[in-house]
Amino acid sequence: MPDPQQTLLDDEKVREELVAYLDGELPPEENLRIERRLAEDGLYRQTLQELERAWDLLDALPRTQPDENFTRTTVEMVVTSAAEDVENLKFQALRRRRLAMMAAAAAIVAAALVGFSAVYWETTAPNRQLVRDLPVIENMEYYRHAEDLEFLRRLNQEALFEEDVNHASP
Repeated sequence: MPDPQQTLLDDEKVREELVAYLDGELPPEENLRIERRLAEDGLYRQTLQELERAWDLLDALPRTQPDENFTRTTVEMVVTSAAEDVENLKFQALRRRRLAMMAAAAAIVAAALVGFSAVYWETTAPNRQLVRDLPVIENMEYYRHAEDLEFLRRLNQEALFEEDVNHASP
């Protein structure tokens, strides 16, 4: 079974609220709530006392003053880090600009291909129709001697000239 005292000490929320209480960061109604709980709960009060002792020990440690070298190196590190951040931002902006230009170039090429294909398809349409009609055009001399269109349709249905058509088409 876990020790209730240890559970209270390990409870992060309890420690945070007691530290805020010690720092004087809480509103008056929260201070009253904590003071009521301190009056009623021995474990809660003990946790506060342990935190106070830890703070007192920290206060007892000797204070060190950073020397000029420490200050200079810290500022240099901040400046170096800021310079690296600026370089990274410049690189990212340049990369985004390049990607945007490549995307624009790709869109222009795609539009040009679509436009060329549409114009090519439209301008070659009459030629494609002529190629489909080429067998009729080649035999136009023979068709002039036919009496009417119905006669030609009956000849086509009889399939008398299929051999000639098959030999003529590659």
